Amino acid sequence: MTLDNILASLFPEGHAVRNDNGVVFGSATLRSGATALVIGVADRTAVGVDEAVRLSGYVLDSLAQGSGPILVLVDSDSQRMSKRDELLGLNEYLAHLAKSLIYADMHGRPTIGILYGHSAAGALLATGLATRVLVGVPGATPAVMDLPSMAKVTKLSMEALEEKAKSTPVFAPGLENLAQMGAVHIIWNDAVPLAGQLDALLADIPGAQDRRGVLGKERSGRMKAAEIAERVRDLALQTR
Repeated sequence: MTLDNILASLFPEGHAVRNDNGVVFGSATLRSGATALVIGVADRTAVGVDEAVRLSGYVLDSLAQGSGPILVLVDSDSQRMSKRDELLGLNEYLAHLAKSLIYADMHGRPTIGILYGHSAAGALLATGLATRVLVGVPGATPAVMDLPSMAKVTKLSMEALEEKAKSTPVFAPGLENLAQMGAVHIIWNDAVPLAGQLDALLADIPGAQDRRGVLGKERSGRMKAAEIAERVRDLALQTR
């Protein structure tokens, strides 16, 4: 789905959302009457220092303007791999964007990521995966790390990774695999308007506690993540 398709389906009564060179920002009135901040990335734009600063600024500026949800629409490349961005400390800017979304979510602005196109690596981590829940739209093509990059990091052959990807979603890109791991909370039905599905999610949105590990275990995608996270939490509390 294109950005225009997504916006029309989410907000049939209209919206004030713009796409400025791949950076999405604006607002929309939901059917409940609440006003949502809408930000994100479009046109498979790489997220660099400039994009991260703008997006985090929209989030932080919105905290004094209401209590409605923050929707993060995602169709990006990976993080921008340029010498300029790396020298400026792109990792810190991406972390700032992620922390801005988490901070807003902790202070009364529930955050929902909507992955409708591509996304990968640091761009996905700092946008959709930094929200309370990430929703997928059929046709989205996420990849936390593609197999050639994974081969370089793990020193495993492409053949070995391709074989593992057949049975283990951690090694495989794609929307269904991210859902099985619990990273994607739900995959919406694009054959019907998205507005009603957004209303249903907002009415039953999970609490701020991260349930991705629990969902991953329930869906047989990540069997150990929730248990290990809980053990780490318990150990941390014991040393306080």
